[in-house]
Amino acid sequence: MTGIIESISLPAGEDSPATASITLPPAELAASSRRALREAEKSSTPARRRARERTAAARPARRSAAGRTSGRRAVEASTKPAAPRKPLAARLAQKAFPPIVMLAVGALLIGTNVPAVALLDPEATPAAQSFSSVSASATGGVEEAPTREPAQLFDSSEHADAATPAATRDDWTVTEYVEVVRERYGTRDLSYTTTGAGAVRWPFPNTVQISSGYGNRVAPCYGCSTYHQGLDLAPGNGTPIFAIADGVVTQKVEGGAYGNHVYIEHVVNGQKVVSLYAHMQWGSSPLVTGQTVSAGDFIGLVGATGNVSGAHLHLEIQLDGIRIDPYQWLISNAS
Repeated sequence: MTGIIESISLPAGEDSPATASITLPPAELAASSRRALREAEKSSTPARRRARERTAAARPARRSAAGRTSGRRAVEASTKPAAPRKPLAARLAQKAFPPIVMLAVGALLIGTNVPAVALLDPEATPAAQSFSSVSASATGGVEEAPTREPAQLFDSSEHADAATPAATRDDWTVTEYVEVVRERYGTRDLSYTTTGAGAVRWPFPNTVQISSGYGNRVAPCYGCSTYHQGLDLAPGNGTPIFAIADGVVTQKVEGGAYGNHVYIEHVVNGQKVVSLYAHMQWGSSPLVTGQTVSAGDFIGLVGATGNVSGAHLHLEIQLDGIRIDPYQWLISNAS
């Protein structure tokens, strides 16, 4: 590329407001464009020259940064694992599955909406006639006698006299479950007599009502057991309770399923016996753990604490750690 510079305008000095003009001789006008550019750069202002130098110095750094970025992208592209290719069977199944589903849906719609008789040929020979013709040809053209229809195999008129007589209302009775349980478990004799004295005695000095014996029963309340492991005596709310024999208080508890209750350990006939007095009134028992009691000492008052249906004393007897029937034990040992 070549060019001719006829004149260069330079800013004038501070004393002269006009613009200075330099006219080149004709010989220099014929110089190459490269030389003219160098001369023009030398004659330009220092600020513009410094800007050009900074631009030229920044170009190699940009090229190197661009080279590093493109190289890093190329390395990442080369090290990135290729996506796994699906097996041929999986690709074929993926393409064939939608048509199969559509065919199945269409067959289902046809099978559920079109009557079965619509697919039959109305001019075809019935299967019964075709079968009879085949049978006739097999027997030499002689048709066999038709068999009786299934509906004619049984005639109700022939067996009318053998019909079972209908049951009447009077032949049935209804028994409540409570009555059934009472008949099974309520026939036990729970009567007893007591003198209110002796080394072993009943918890009350006189005979009282026994509301529930030991063993199976109908649960009288929510949370009550169906297998009763004690003896329920119901002399009335607030009736005093007395110790059945000499012993030591091993535990006193307030609250829970047994309500307010006390355990007393005895020795009867050389065996360790533990008696439990449950469902007593709040604060009615003066006993403390470790206290020694004698037969007939005051234990507490009959109450309705814990899981109960009414005020009563729940008495348990444990012989060597095993619960036994308190009624049978008292009958055998109490005076």
